[in-house]
Amino acid sequence: MSESISLPIDKDPTLRVVPMPSDANYSGDIFGGWIMSQVDIAGSIPAAQLAKGRIVTIAVNSFLFKQPVMIGDLVSFYADVVKVGNTSITVDVEVFAQRRSLHEIVKVTEATLTYVAVDENRKPRVINRSK
Repeated sequence: MSESISLPIDKDPTLRVVPMPSDANYSGDIFGGWIMSQVDIAGSIPAAQLAKGRIVTIAVNSFLFKQPVMIGDLVSFYADVVKVGNTSITVDVEVFAQRRSLHEIVKVTEATLTYVAVDENRKPRVINRSK
């Protein structure tokens, strides 16, 4: 049994979703690829807001699965910008699962992704950091 923890109380989740049976393997564990795609979506939200426009995923710098996600878990994704370059934005994403009982919360995944701001021709563009 994993140790139950609390959700971060100092910030709101960037994304929250409940995986369904079509997202799982025959044992009821959610596919890692499904989790990876949700992490990419969650990480892209603050990156696109900061870039004020289109971004693309350029790298998955790290990705660690700590616990399984199961059908019916309430999965919360917390994304934080950790670095801004001239054209790139690096985002850390932490993922927590609230088990169906809603009494147990476990950290299931942590990842770091890098996005690049692009123009209408899909070429890198400088990120305008002014308000």
